[in-house]
Amino acid sequence: MGEVKNEVRNSGRSWVLGILAGAALTLAVVGTLVWASSGLGLLRLMGLRSGGRTLINVDQATVVRQIQQLQRLETVRYTMDKIISGEHENSYLPKFLAGDRLLLVVHGEVVAGINLANLKPSDVELKEQKVSIKLPEAELFTTRIDNERSKVYSRDTGLFSSPDPNLESEVRVEAERQLQQAALQDGILTAAGSNARTTMTSLLQGLGFHEVELR
Repeated sequence: MGEVKNEVRNSGRSWVLGILAGAALTLAVVGTLVWASSGLGLLRLMGLRSGGRTLINVDQATVVRQIQQLQRLETVRYTMDKIISGEHENSYLPKFLAGDRLLLVVHGEVVAGINLANLKPSDVELKEQKVSIKLPEAELFTTRIDNERSKVYSRDTGLFSSPDPNLESEVRVEAERQLQQAALQDGILTAAGSNARTTMTSLLQGLGFHEVELR
């Protein structure tokens, strides 16, 4: 009877050890997959880490492809609040009789940056741990009026005229034009180019390049 109990006990231990071994193997496989899909695994695939140093092992096509995937890199958002006026006049009657004048309080935004999708292979040069890139010129991406934060401040309509339904739309178009012009005058493209170089330098250094030159 004692021998039977020992056999049962030994069988139970073997079963538990089998489960623990299977769980350990599963954790090892999952850990390997997580490592390969993480930034550390990606870094290992792109280069080698040894003694705290990253040795770059990527070709030009890989660098160009990785940068192009960023596409439109937005680096500056320029906002402005302004009162824009617009009016329609009658050639024969004075304003208080046939005029239509509108004042619009406008909140707008201009976004600028560089379009990295335009990067060409010839724009990228690699030499060991140095990368030299000719970046695209900074450009305006969007100019828009925030309708929720913009409103009609006042409107004066002549005694013998009715409000022109197109006047507000025309004022909004003019507001976009003035917003874009103000952004350009304040140097939004210069700031966008400068911010883009800072961002790209950090990105490339993060990939392990010790020397980064942006033209």
